[in-house]
Amino acid sequence: MNFALILFVLLLASGLLWMADRFYARKHRAADAPSPWWVEYGASFFPVILIVFGLRSFIVEPFKIPSGSMIPTLLVGDFILVNKFTYGIRLPVINQKIIDLNDPKRGDVMVFRYPADPSLDYIKRVVGLPGDKVEYINKRLQINGEAVAIDESGTYLHPDRLYYSPQFSEKLGEVEHSILIEREAPAFVSQVLNYPYRDNCTYTSGGVSCTVPAGHYFVMGDNRDASSDSRVWGFVPDQNIVGRAFFIWFNFNDMKRIGRFH
Repeated sequence: MNFALILFVLLLASGLLWMADRFYARKHRAADAPSPWWVEYGASFFPVILIVFGLRSFIVEPFKIPSGSMIPTLLVGDFILVNKFTYGIRLPVINQKIIDLNDPKRGDVMVFRYPADPSLDYIKRVVGLPGDKVEYINKRLQINGEAVAIDESGTYLHPDRLYYSPQFSEKLGEVEHSILIEREAPAFVSQVLNYPYRDNCTYTSGGVSCTVPAGHYFVMGDNRDASSDSRVWGFVPDQNIVGRAFFIWFNFNDMKRIGRFH
């Protein structure tokens, strides 16, 4: 469901009712005559919808985490806020950038439209920038020939499944965060899609090596062996970017998560 489009249609409809009442109908009614109910309701909703549309389109947008691909950073059921202007101002609905501000950085947690189906929103961590050579071989990440250092930091208990995963601390750019790596899971990438710039990647039994094309980004989930990401469906084009996730504002199952983020 394209909520932005629905909100835009409601804004347009209520705005037309407001203008029709303000500049035409009100002048042709008797001074003591009430407004028709449909005009009154439509016109009164217009400023509310306008504020919501403006905030959601240009400032901040709420999202709910639907899967475990970003565990342990983000859990299923986390409600997060996404900064819509960090990477530039974009026109709502068509997502066309009109003002360029900042580029995504390594380590950013980014929301974007899934390249294979832009009607879906995905969230992953930015690993590779345009021009980078990203290698994930035998579950070790290298960027431009340099291994990304990781330190084992104990285990992570999955609350919904009651099993432990090895947990590591990783630093991408200026961002230090936790990742999960299952030692028993296979290193090779399965079910690879036929995506644009597929020739930029080489797949082996040990993993994948890719050169990120201009205007695109390589993203991965923090739950490395339970994430469908750029290793599977390719690069995220700049025009698909929605914004940078920065705050957990609610979780029905764990109130202590409010305000957490890495």
